[in-house]
Amino acid sequence: MRTPAHPIYWRWHEGRWQERLFDQWQRLNPDVPVTHVSYWEAEAYCNWAGRRLPTEFEWEVAALGNRPGKACRRYPWGNERPDASLADMDGQHMAQNPVFDYPEADSPFGCRQMIGAVWEWTSSQFFPYDGFRIDMYPFMSTLQFGDHKVSRGGSCATSSCLIRGTYRQAYLPQRNDVFTGFRTCALS
Repeated sequence: MRTPAHPIYWRWHEGRWQERLFDQWQRLNPDVPVTHVSYWEAEAYCNWAGRRLPTEFEWEVAALGNRPGKACRRYPWGNERPDASLADMDGQHMAQNPVFDYPEADSPFGCRQMIGAVWEWTSSQFFPYDGFRIDMYPFMSTLQFGDHKVSRGGSCATSSCLIRGTYRQAYLPQRNDVFTGFRTCALS
């Protein structure tokens, strides 16, 4: 079987690119985030483009500007809770807003839409943070360690009461049925 040269939720149809959004095909909008891509598709793009995925730590620094010795932020714009003017969340726009929307929510480094729209793949394996302790449900608290990849930032489907810059999600690298996308870094 031949590997497709494009994300699995895309197709070339009647002379134009389309993407699948739930149960419908729609014209591919080049201004909106790429959605429903697996870690492997994100890696393939990076290899093709001569780029790489950020590590989890790099992603968080880019999103929040949090570094040792600096005051910690909860969100790219500061510590004020998010609302619909700052991020695509709560199922409002389903990652269909252009990537240049929400300029008032830029991170300290000028990165846009670090929260909401799509979970963003990182190159990091999902492992516990330093100081982690197994809770009273050991199977549930360690289930995803080691074979899942870290995605960050929440998505358009994430609740505004949960979303924050330190929110992390563990997905198996082949998952592409959730609102996952990516951003890239230069090779160093």
